[in-house]
Amino acid sequence: MYVGACTRVRGGLRWGRGEGGFFVVLLWVVEEAERVRMASTSGASTSGISPMAKYKLVFLGDQSVGKTSIITRFMYDKFDGTYQATIGIDFLSKTMYLEDRTVRLQLWDTAGQERFRSLIPSYIRDSSVAVVCYDVTSRASFEGVGKWVGDVRTERGGDVIMVLVGNKSDVAERREVSVEEGEAMAKQLGIMFIECSAKVGFNVKALFRKIAAALPGVEALSAQRRQAMAAEQELEASRKNAGGGGPGGLSVRGADGKPLQAADPNSAAGCSC
Repeated sequence: MYVGACTRVRGGLRWGRGEGGFFVVLLWVVEEAERVRMASTSGASTSGISPMAKYKLVFLGDQSVGKTSIITRFMYDKFDGTYQATIGIDFLSKTMYLEDRTVRLQLWDTAGQERFRSLIPSYIRDSSVAVVCYDVTSRASFEGVGKWVGDVRTERGGDVIMVLVGNKSDVAERREVSVEEGEAMAKQLGIMFIECSAKVGFNVKALFRKIAAALPGVEALSAQRRQAMAAEQELEASRKNAGGGGPGGLSVRGADGKPLQAADPNSAAGCSC
């Protein structure tokens, strides 16, 4: 059997077609390539600098719902109207700068065709985030959401962030799934929800900000920052309440603990002559 060749696409990996029409994806090749690439970027940890946090996001959904277009809009802020089905798996990565830290997002774009379904669990298995997409102009793709969410829970249980994304919100005249239906589905499944349009760029950045805010560790960092700010405010308040003539509003106290009053330079008692 002829093995499809691995070629680079937009900094990622795409599997080519074999001569016999068979598609063979060697998972370990992709994973090994990613390990080597990430190892080259994590050398900072050996120099005493904290390594960048990395999170794997896997995009799931039926064919032609716009998974690749959402990723392309996020990565390059552009839209390619020429449709080309994803073959196997595509991989891209991007650094995202948050308020508290910098993270590296590893974006895994999966094929929606049925013949590639057997490959998907291997990519869900160690993911941090699962982005389940559907097309708001296709009720069939919306009805398929349940099986994708089921695949994620089979592999990851509850130890993963999930977002339901309704794409193509710009095509209002062909809409078959309302916003309310999307929200109700997400609520029923217990996951986050957002609608977007990869074509016009609507809500794509908001989608990734929503994901970033839910990443493991972000809430802890935000809590630590709030505690630090509260401590600073408490210290500042104590300085103001202390009053007196000492530096920074602190009073000078005697051995008995009472504030010492500054002498009046114009009074006789204050004169040392």
